[in-house]
Amino acid sequence: MKLHEKILSATIFAIALGGSAMTDASAKTLIYCSEAAPDGFDAATTASGATYDASARNVSNGLIKIKRGSTELEPGLAESWDISADGKEYTFHLRPGVKFQTTEYFTPTRDFNADDVIFTFDRQGNKNNPYYGKGLWPQFNSYSFPSLINKIERIDDHTVKFVLNRPEATMIASLSLTFAVIQSKEYADKLLAEGKSDQFSLMPIGTGPYQFIDYQTDTAIRYQANPDYWGGKQKIDNLIIAITPDAAVRYQKLKAGECHVMAYPNPADLAEMKTDPSIHLMQKEGLNIAFMAYNTLIAPFDDVRVRKALNMAINKQAIIDAVYGSTGIVAVNAMPPGVWAYNKEVKDDPYDPEQSRKLLTEAGVKDLSMKIWAMPVQRQYMPNARRTAEMMQSDLAKVGVKVEIVSYDWTEYLKRSLEKERDGAVIIGWTGGIADPDNFLAALLGCQAIGSGNRANWCNQDFEKLIQAAKLTTDQAERTKLYEQAQVVFKEQAPWLTIAHQVVQQPVSVKVKDFRIDPFGGNLFEGVDIDE
Repeated sequence: MKLHEKILSATIFAIALGGSAMTDASAKTLIYCSEAAPDGFDAATTASGATYDASARNVSNGLIKIKRGSTELEPGLAESWDISADGKEYTFHLRPGVKFQTTEYFTPTRDFNADDVIFTFDRQGNKNNPYYGKGLWPQFNSYSFPSLINKIERIDDHTVKFVLNRPEATMIASLSLTFAVIQSKEYADKLLAEGKSDQFSLMPIGTGPYQFIDYQTDTAIRYQANPDYWGGKQKIDNLIIAITPDAAVRYQKLKAGECHVMAYPNPADLAEMKTDPSIHLMQKEGLNIAFMAYNTLIAPFDDVRVRKALNMAINKQAIIDAVYGSTGIVAVNAMPPGVWAYNKEVKDDPYDPEQSRKLLTEAGVKDLSMKIWAMPVQRQYMPNARRTAEMMQSDLAKVGVKVEIVSYDWTEYLKRSLEKERDGAVIIGWTGGIADPDNFLAALLGCQAIGSGNRANWCNQDFEKLIQAAKLTTDQAERTKLYEQAQVVFKEQAPWLTIAHQVVQQPVSVKVKDFRIDPFGGNLFEGVDIDE
């Protein structure tokens, strides 16, 4: 182990031993080696999976939960709900006796109630809310909540009604997403009165299984089991997220027992992991996609012929073989085959450099220079964006296109990649938050998602009419027809190069008990145990 790695390990274990709860010899500690630092602790303000893990998924709860390790919905902070006959009113009956966490920086004086639900959504959609300017609210906007919600009414402490402007087939499922975890209005009001509102996204308070203790920037985040959790105190006393960007270092730390669960292994290490008796290599089909989004507002990428030409110039199977190995499959549509309504009849753009050159000539484009943005981090859908970009660079050079590869810090990358003036094409991806086509097609390609999830800045009215019509009916057969047609339009217009879907591989220490792979890409530690 290198010196800096030894120092990092010592730092993490020093953090683990700090604090009164850590001194109990019987206390159980689990260390998760994450691939990236969070950009804060407020999931509603970001599209960062590392932030979702560090906040919403382990610290907080939504009205609706997803059953661990599945795509099945179950009650969360709402015990039950009623839906009106016209599909425009959703009345939620809230779980009584739920307590927000008591920490060194906040002591609640009341239980969770309807006011917290209203505040959670009002801060994202009401420009007059003092917290509105604290975020860009990418998920709230991507899922069309600004145009969907008419009002939210407080019936009593334990009853709240959402009144919608239209029926929404994905309403209940959308409330299981990370932007919809319930925040404490009392905590927000306290910080506002003290002039400390920025602390809201840095020192989180939730109702979830683990409560935040401290964060050593870019090194480690420390949590303790919430003693008042409505779902019962966790078997893990101390949870630590050790930020370890290098996959090789994460693997070494797992082998050394310095972390117990690791994110995103290198595909080249999987064979060795399978033979290691100290590691349980878990596997599950993921609901993910990697793609390269062209900025369709900027010439020449506003010309479908140019987009098609670039797609035909890139050998995607070679990228799969070199970057993903046995864990990847070529992506054809804008969503993975595991999502219902996937259109199997859609054909992929062939790898055809000769036809690529013809299309570029037909479009009047020659001596094209462009930028390809390469993600600086590993993700469930993308093991190595830099290597992927280099292979694209080589392929495009063969058809006369010169490529410059650029990258930024992950938080900056996410922010800049949404800009309408962005130059070139950005490699990125998505792991669905719900198992519904809307979670891919509308959230990533809908007109209302421009500026939040739609990095192609693509607004096609034929496509938009289809996905909006699919939201208005609960008839799955009808929705399937509409989404199948939308996928045809997407493929014809090619706002993306669809790259790959990856089978999720999760290396876990054999000491860890009942960890379950989340098909939506999260790392959740509720219900997990460890032998020490």
